[in-house]
Amino acid sequence: MGCVGSVNGDMRPDLLALGWNQTFEVAAQKIDSSFLIGRVSRLDRGWSTIKMSASDDQSGIVRVRNIGADVAVGDWVAFEKNLERIDHVLPRCSALIRRASSDAVRAEQHAVAANIDTVLIVHAATNESNQRRVERELVLAFDSGATPVLVLTKNDLQDAPQHIAELRDVARVCGIACHVVSGLTGDGLDELAKYGENHRSVAVLGASGVGKSTLVNRLIGENSQQVGEVRDGDQRGRHTTVAADLLSMPNGGWLIDTPGLRALNLWTSGHGIERAFADIFKLADSCKFRDCKHQDEPGCAVRAAIERNEITVERLDSMKRLVAEELALEDEQKVRVRLSNRKGMRKLD
Repeated sequence: MGCVGSVNGDMRPDLLALGWNQTFEVAAQKIDSSFLIGRVSRLDRGWSTIKMSASDDQSGIVRVRNIGADVAVGDWVAFEKNLERIDHVLPRCSALIRRASSDAVRAEQHAVAANIDTVLIVHAATNESNQRRVERELVLAFDSGATPVLVLTKNDLQDAPQHIAELRDVARVCGIACHVVSGLTGDGLDELAKYGENHRSVAVLGASGVGKSTLVNRLIGENSQQVGEVRDGDQRGRHTTVAADLLSMPNGGWLIDTPGLRALNLWTSGHGIERAFADIFKLADSCKFRDCKHQDEPGCAVRAAIERNEITVERLDSMKRLVAEELALEDEQKVRVRLSNRKGMRKLD
């Protein structure tokens, strides 16, 4: 999973240090050799800031128009030397994608980060996290093609063993790692930093107020991200990260800090729901009826597990909502395709 790939000595070392590999090299060979190649580090209203070198020297950074190009932070792009516009976006090996609009007629995807190896899903260990959001983030992360990792922050502020145990159990069910850390004291951050070794890319996903910006500052070794206060009542904070950034890590890795997204609407799923709810899907294999809805059917293994307190009704309902959301989006897209085809046929008449 992710973008880890083979490298060879023929590739430029500056690109290699940015996360370049043989897969990207093969794709680039199909593009005019006169084009420059770099990695998008930031997007600002029609402009892309592009790194062409892993050095912090400004000579290795350019700004190019991205109008008409579907780009995300982390993308590899090609453009002419006049820096007029981005001409090509290289195929992605992974992408963290959500639905950008709730408008049923104009549902569109929004790539939050591209070409990532690991997604750190950040939640606070100090209060009762919204487990429904955790599940939704897991679906997005699994579908990205990268490896999800659950991170519980602010362990220094409050001892919440039951809360931590519940989220560790979620990670166990999904077969992913879970780290309990403190951005303030640095406890546990050495293990997180390892995900950036060998020039790998790490995306950080989390709501405002969970300690994401503090965590990012410690991982990159500087205070580049503004840290905001949280409310005493619910431990929720203001949005301090307003745009995604590709930031360098001391060990040579790359970190994409994403804004604290309020809305995490799903895009079309691959197997993300199955992996995020692996426990329920495994139980469903033992149901008496193949098309069991897990309601009141006889021989339902899922309902039996609920009665044994092995899973909760809330978790089952959450899975059903996400499945319904995905199916509704697929139906919307089918309608759009049909309408588009009809318009095309009219033009031919």
